[in-house]
Amino acid sequence: MEREYAVVLEFDPEAGAYAALVPALPEIATSGVTVEEALANAREAIELALEVRTAEGEKIPLSDDVRHVKVAIPAA
Repeated sequence: MEREYAVVLEFDPEAGAYAALVPALPEIATSGVTVEEALANAREAIELALEVRTAEGEKIPLSDDVRHVKVAIPAA
């Protein structure tokens, strides 16, 4: 069975890298210098997190409900 997980990427200019977080699996925090590297690292971390959860008998989230919403704030 294939599962899909949302990955949130945020560029950190100080680190010069993209942080990658997986909201459905809060134990995951990884990064990469490029978007591709960050996503590859996230995929690897997701696979490992699911293996650990399975081994420990924990619940495996089947999906996540992540919405991308922008909030406009008037310029000061």
